[in-house]
Amino acid sequence: MKISFLNLLVSAVCFAFLFSCGQANRSLAIPDTDTIPVTLMTLHANEINATFEATGTFTTDDETLLGFKNGGVIEQIYVREGDPIKTGQLLARVHKDEVETMASQASLALKKAQRDYERARKLYYDSVATLEQMQNAKTALDLAQQDIKRTRFHEQYTEIRSTSNGYVLARLAQEGQVVGPGTPVLQINGANDGNWQLKVGVSDRQWAAVQEGDSARISSDVLGEGTYRAVVRKKSKGLDPKTGTFSVFLSLTANAPAKLAAGMLGKAYMQLRSAQNSAWTIPYESLLEGNGKEGYVFVTDDRKTARKVKVRIASINKDDVLISSGLEGATALIVSGSPYLVDRSPIKVIEK
Repeated sequence: MKISFLNLLVSAVCFAFLFSCGQANRSLAIPDTDTIPVTLMTLHANEINATFEATGTFTTDDETLLGFKNGGVIEQIYVREGDPIKTGQLLARVHKDEVETMASQASLALKKAQRDYERARKLYYDSVATLEQMQNAKTALDLAQQDIKRTRFHEQYTEIRSTSNGYVLARLAQEGQVVGPGTPVLQINGANDGNWQLKVGVSDRQWAAVQEGDSARISSDVLGEGTYRAVVRKKSKGLDPKTGTFSVFLSLTANAPAKLAAGMLGKAYMQLRSAQNSAWTIPYESLLEGNGKEGYVFVTDDRKTARKVKVRIASINKDDVLISSGLEGATALIVSGSPYLVDRSPIKVIEK
C-alpha cells in the first residue's frame, strides 16, 4: 500500500510539471497583436460656407401709422382694411369747423394789424406818434402774418393722404370718433412698391456672424415648394423686447410674389461669408461612436499603423458625414476594418 501511494504521488507531480511546461511554450507561440487588413480613402478638405435657418414674418420697411395733427371729430374715412391705395390718395378727414374758425379769426386779426400799422406810420411821419408806437404796430402786424401761416398749415392736416403705393393694414378709428393730436387712425404700407422683406429673429452668436450682403434663400408654405433668392439688407442694433431675439432683415433680389401679405410666416436659409471653414466628407461606415455632434475615426500617417482621432460632426447625411474639425493634418482615412482596430494597431492596406 505504501509503495502504491508513493508511485501515485510521483506520477501526479510529473504530470503537473509537464502541463506547466506545455502552457509556457504555447503562450510564447501566440503573438500579442495581429495585422488587420484595411482599405483607405484619401482625405481632401473643402472650403464651405456656414449656413443656418431662421424663421420670421414678411413685412415692409415703410409701414406707417397715420393720424391727424390737431385731432378733432372724424368726418369721414374713405378706405377699409385691405384696400389698395396710391400716393396722395385722400384717406380720411376731420370736421374743419374749428380750424376754419381759427383761420377766420387770424384773417381778421391780420386786417386789423395792417390798419393799425398804417395809422401808426402816418402819425409817426406827422410827428404825432412816437417811433416806439410805430414799431409796436409793425411787430403786431408781423405776428398776425405768422399766425395766418400757422392756421393754413393746420388746415393742410385736417386730411390724411397716403404716403406710398400699398395697402391699408388696419383701420384704428371710426367715423364720428373724437381723436387727439397724433392718434393713429390708419396703418398702411408700401407693398405695391415692392418693398417686401422677411424679418427673422436670431441669437446673439448668429447676429454677430451675419453680415449685410450675405446671400440667403427664402421659402414659405403659401408660396409652394420653391425658394426665392434674398440678401441680408440690415441688422437690428438692439434686442427685440417682444421676442427676446435680435432681428435680421432680408430683401428679395427679384420681384416679390403676389401672394405675400404682412405677417405671413417665412423661413430663411442664410449663408455666412464670414464663416468659411474647412470640412471633410467621409463615408458613414467609417464613423465610430458618433452621438450627432462628435465621433471617432481611424486614420493612418504611414500606412502601417492606425491612429484614433476625435472629430466634430457638422451634419449627417444619408450616405456620408460632413466633418468640421479633427482631421487637420490627416491624409488617409481608414474606411473598412475600423471596427476591429484600436489605437496604434498595425494594419495592412488592401488596394482595391
